[in-house]
Amino acid sequence: MTIRLGLAGTGRIGASHAETLKTLPGVASVVVADADLERARTTATKLGVEFAPDIETLFASDIAGLVITTATDSHPELIARAVDRGIPVFCEKPVAADIAGTLEVIRRVENSTVPVQIGFQRRFDAGYRAARRAVASGELGWLHTLRATTLDPAPPPAEYIPRSGGLFRDCGVHDFDIIRWVTGREVTEVFVLGANRGERFFVDAGDVDTAAVVMRLDDGALATVSLGRYNGAGYDVRLEVLGSGGNAIVGLDDRAPLRSVEPDYPASPYPAYPGFMERFRDAYTEELSVFLSVVTGEVDSPCGPADALEAFYIAEACELSRRERRPVTLEEVRG
Repeated sequence: MTIRLGLAGTGRIGASHAETLKTLPGVASVVVADADLERARTTATKLGVEFAPDIETLFASDIAGLVITTATDSHPELIARAVDRGIPVFCEKPVAADIAGTLEVIRRVENSTVPVQIGFQRRFDAGYRAARRAVASGELGWLHTLRATTLDPAPPPAEYIPRSGGLFRDCGVHDFDIIRWVTGREVTEVFVLGANRGERFFVDAGDVDTAAVVMRLDDGALATVSLGRYNGAGYDVRLEVLGSGGNAIVGLDDRAPLRSVEPDYPASPYPAYPGFMERFRDAYTEELSVFLSVVTGEVDSPCGPADALEAFYIAEACELSRRERRPVTLEEVRG
């Protein structure tokens, strides 16, 4: 079966997804659109894909599935319009800008048979999948500690920060999702400290550039999440899963931006990952390949809006804890 796919949003991640989609077996054509008409036209020309001058034309292009990589505030409407037309959806996180918006999307799609997949690419990374298997098999024993790290080499542009949703919703939400997914457990409580030692625009936006998160899971295990925007050594994303019988560490390879100062310990000859696109290139490809199987009905959506909501709840609890400098239970933000 060959299918025709639409893609809305031709920024960096959208252009990358369009380039990947056109190479996947079973994809006959890709049609792209963007609120920035010239950006969409330029992307289509560069990649050799089709161009739609607006979203209405994109929806009218006989597409079998829609990939959404537009600005967050447009996600709810685009998801709803696609589902109403019977078109399966892949949408980059978040589902919406806040919990209320996410719940509204869930209400709109919960009685529909049209699948919606939310983009949490770490679930498709080989290392995280291996860690999940190790936990499920019992080879690690009972878990006592998880340590997650997401450190950007440099901050995003200043104009992005006020509309990013903040460090926890924009960045940490990936760690929150993957901790749930790898362990199969839920987070019950968080305590957070944040700091600003970099650019003033984080403070002006009410955000932080660094944070330390401590979480309790529903089986009593503890997890820490370290988040930062200024890791000059490179893009550092890892997860340590520590159990009574062993451990599993994700992201500890020759390109991890870690420098040992132990005597005679050799430095890696390989460059550090410069950013998330390079670190998770294979995961993004696998994620979109699975979406094709979702479109054709071969598999169910592996990560729906309800999963995204759970990660969003944790992010909300973290933000509340940071502001009020106290432990926050997940029940508080669930209302």
